[in-house]
Amino acid sequence: MKEIAIGIDIGGTNTVFGIVDKKGNIISKNSILTSGHNDLQTYINVLSTSIKDLLNNLKDEFIFKGIGIGAPNANFHTGTIEHAANLDWKGVLPFADIMKEHFDVPVYLTNDANAAALGEKIYGGAKYMDDFILITLGTGLGSGIFANGRLIYGHSGFAGELGHINAIPNGRLCGCGKKGCLETYVSAKGIVNNAIDFLNSTDEDSLLRDIENFTSKDIYEAALKNDIIALQVFDFTANILGISLADAVAILNPEAIFLFGGLANAGDFILQPAKEYMEENLLEVFKDKVEILPSQLEGGNAAILGASALVFTN
Repeated sequence: MKEIAIGIDIGGTNTVFGIVDKKGNIISKNSILTSGHNDLQTYINVLSTSIKDLLNNLKDEFIFKGIGIGAPNANFHTGTIEHAANLDWKGVLPFADIMKEHFDVPVYLTNDANAAALGEKIYGGAKYMDDFILITLGTGLGSGIFANGRLIYGHSGFAGELGHINAIPNGRLCGCGKKGCLETYVSAKGIVNNAIDFLNSTDEDSLLRDIENFTSKDIYEAALKNDIIALQVFDFTANILGISLADAVAILNPEAIFLFGGLANAGDFILQPAKEYMEENLLEVFKDKVEILPSQLEGGNAAILGASALVFTN
């Protein structure tokens, strides 16, 4: 019989989940809204019912090995989601324990970026690497770190918060309450704010001036048309990212750094200059030894695969 796991990715708007086999094949998947429920218990009731519907529709016999969950501010050690800014439910949530009330299988919970890193290790480009960093460039910036073949959780379960290292002293206010965090400059939201700053500091013509509430995708499309402001914004963003990556390399000495998420899809507008700025700021012993690579996980399924890998590796 085939061994399967449920992989769940909890985002601020949607929760995506699917049935995954040990080879990383997604057998079926679905989604529900994360927001809009009366309370956490109601949300988990809806989620559990939807998962059971998927399982009941399986035609083949299977061995249900467990549930893996990636979520913001999730703690692998305790199975709790703690003070997540973009979820409706506040405080410390015993998420794994509540899920176990609905399913008689192991339930594993970790930060969403850690889950993505685990997915990259098991199913993606890091299969044969013991030391690498995966950075998620979405609305914010998250990271998962592998060292000596192990995912690093840290003493209290929250290692890998590269998005909240100080990139610009006394810079922009971050949602975490600090100023100058890396993710306030390098993320989908960050690059938009970078572009706004550039537009406000010059009278240079730009396609972006004609777009109300432009997005990171609009900046990318303008860069494809050689828009001067868009190109400058990508260079500025890549510079900040590259310098921060050089700091990370000095501490972790990874073989590679994978970039995943919407902003990473900008390709050579972000990867190549970030690599160059990183190299400029590396110690000599690290130069030309660290690759910056796009994730090899399919974007739409990466989070489900990473979460399910929690089950097959524990």
